[in-house]
Amino acid sequence: MPELRKIVLLHSNDLHGDFLAEEVDETLLGGISMLSGYVHKVRSEYKNTIYCIAGDMLQGSIIDSEYKGLSTIEIMNLLRPDVASIGNHEVDYGLAHLLFLERCARFPIVCANLFIKKPYTRLFIPHVILEKDGIRMMFIGIITSEILQGMHKDILSSFVDVEDAAREVGQICNAWRTTDIDLTVLLTHIGFEEDKKLAQLLDPSWGVDLIIGGHSHTILEQPEVVNGVVIAQAGVGTNQIGRFDLTIDMDSNSIASYEWQLIQIDETACPHDEEIVDAVRRFKNETDRKYNRIICTFARPLTHPDRYQETELGNLMADVIRDALEVDITLLGSGSIRKKSVPAVLTYGELKELFPYDDKIFRLKATGAQFKKMVAYTLRDEMLQGAHTEFFQYSGDLRITFDRATKTFIRFDFKGKPIQDDIVFSVSIQEYFFNNFEDCFGFPVEELTVNGKPRILTTSIVDVLIEHLPLEANRDQKIEGRMTIK
Repeated sequence: MPELRKIVLLHSNDLHGDFLAEEVDETLLGGISMLSGYVHKVRSEYKNTIYCIAGDMLQGSIIDSEYKGLSTIEIMNLLRPDVASIGNHEVDYGLAHLLFLERCARFPIVCANLFIKKPYTRLFIPHVILEKDGIRMMFIGIITSEILQGMHKDILSSFVDVEDAAREVGQICNAWRTTDIDLTVLLTHIGFEEDKKLAQLLDPSWGVDLIIGGHSHTILEQPEVVNGVVIAQAGVGTNQIGRFDLTIDMDSNSIASYEWQLIQIDETACPHDEEIVDAVRRFKNETDRKYNRIICTFARPLTHPDRYQETELGNLMADVIRDALEVDITLLGSGSIRKKSVPAVLTYGELKELFPYDDKIFRLKATGAQFKKMVAYTLRDEMLQGAHTEFFQYSGDLRITFDRATKTFIRFDFKGKPIQDDIVFSVSIQEYFFNNFEDCFGFPVEELTVNGKPRILTTSIVDVLIEHLPLEANRDQKIEGRMTIK
């Protein structure tokens, strides 16, 4: 009979500074103190418990951004994960600052595929081996290549595809083959679809058992199994946590059986961690004093329920930027809008949490044909199939209908008339998309510069929003059919 041992593996991803509970149907849901309370409760019930985080602990709340992640690391130290990997938003405050934060963390942070080119030097430990009741577990960190966008690519590098990442995993597993590893887990931050591609490329002899992922904010009913590798993810924020109850075959160093649940974090089952309550309250009291001034009052709360569709908040913000900067068309990265809704009374703090990326805005000149080409690339199959690519919110003079089956535009109107291919339009985009233009739109930005030199219209989007949102008092923004995908 094989020797079997049990272990509980808890996992989160994309916490994004989601520290505060919210009231839903008169029940408190989520929040870092109840998440921590659940983790501590399971640890007290089962000595063989591991808790891991698959990237993007940072960015998404005033408490995080005001302290540039130091507050988050202090709170994470109280949460006490056994291991975490980094996500693309971990570099939002700069690589040097991330390395400083990593030194402040009292838990290991793993990443195997972010390194300095010359001399070849990994910036983080690639893996860590943890042991519970004689069960030895290896955790390997893998990050998306998106982390390099906006960084010094001449100095830094990352594996740009899953084939390279798979080879690196194989090298690590082979290098530790003589060590008796009972469970091998990849902590990835590349998105669920890429996780499946990565699993398909893994040699079964390497012994990878699990992929715990992040980045795509995927909610699952049950894990997916690809090439014998179990793949799971736990959505986004602190409203839920993934839980594996694993039975490990110690003779074959493999999973004999497992049960998985997505546990809702609410006050009915999860006690508060009072130490974290005190820490969050201390940071919140400081930020409230600075950020509670009212910016604007709308006719009602406005929403942004999904980054891959036209939304009320997306329409509003695209229009405000277009009007303030006096351009024909504004494209606003839908992922820049980080909250699903805002109340009718919008405070400075709500605005900063809604739109934490204070970027420059560039004006480009594009012909109608070039602009269609830009939009068409954003609607390619990878986006339509749920891959983690950028979708855009559009200013109000546009009405676009895209036929997914034929990959053609049924309608592409500007101010009520079909857009003319040879007419030149002024188009505003954020600096991030300007710097990564070819990745985002499928062709070099130089194709547009023949129409006119790019120009910086503002160095701060947030300054523009603070100044111009009050002019939208009592606005009742609706979905208007600016972008329709059939």
